[in-house]
Amino acid sequence: MMLSPVLHSLVAIKTLLRSFCCASLLLVFFFPMPAQSAYPDRPIQIIISFPPAGATDVLTRAIGNQLSRELGQPVVVENRPARGGAIGLTAGARATPNGYTLYLAATSNQAIAAAVYRDQAANLIEDFVPIGLVGSVPHALVVPTILPVKSIPELIAYIKAKPRAYNFASQGVGTLSHLEGELFKAQNGLDITHVPYKGSVQALPDVVNGLSVMMFDSVTGSMPLVKGNKLKILAVASAKRISLLPDVPTLTEAGAKKSLIAGNMFGLFAPKGVPAEIISALSAALERSLKEPKLISTMAAQARS
Repeated sequence: MMLSPVLHSLVAIKTLLRSFCCASLLLVFFFPMPAQSAYPDRPIQIIISFPPAGATDVLTRAIGNQLSRELGQPVVVENRPARGGAIGLTAGARATPNGYTLYLAATSNQAIAAAVYRDQAANLIEDFVPIGLVGSVPHALVVPTILPVKSIPELIAYIKAKPRAYNFASQGVGTLSHLEGELFKAQNGLDITHVPYKGSVQALPDVVNGLSVMMFDSVTGSMPLVKGNKLKILAVASAKRISLLPDVPTLTEAGAKKSLIAGNMFGLFAPKGVPAEIISALSAALERSLKEPKLISTMAAQARS
């Protein structure tokens, strides 16, 4: 997998999101919503590319609940997993551009998909308009508690002792979780087999029971099993330690041969063609939602920033 196209795509998506955060303020000025606007007058749907109960699902439902309060209409989440996020992405892009179907993107995954799946039917940059940046979620390297290792060097030695005997799980082909696993494998000279799933919810049980000996997953998705003593986190894939896990080292601190820093940035998008005044209203509602103390504490508890 070529890394440079992935990085190029990711930079483009992040630049688009960040520039829009400033531009949305101008939209509010130039395209104010009428005092008695009919939008929204029915439920709003947010499509995601991951299955229920995973980190993206939990995040989207928390955001959706607050948006519902801000907009005065129900906000429902539709899960469209598989194919590295392409199914959900395509469904969002093809939705009627009226503001009632939105797409919450894990932008790092979409950057990878854009670089790898050149023939996919939709593209986050070309087929969507950004509503706003939601936040980011750090990833961590987790292993089953039953595995007799307590550190990164011990994990590497354990895998190297039996080449081709072990698997690593991921959230699916072409996901950030997959890329992290492949990079860790290459950087440390490991002969280990990739086993893709449709998301963390499907993958983590097989990590718990040892069918896969490791997985890079969001801290949010793994924490319930970590707290239940089913999984253990050996390191976080971030530049510095995270407040939720102050005693867990970064991969560099833990003894990995090379630095591996990865996290998933999330943004809310609408299909291209949605009227500017509706984008403005949604952007303002999202901005207000993200300032709500209850939502802030919920996101902080799940290691989001």
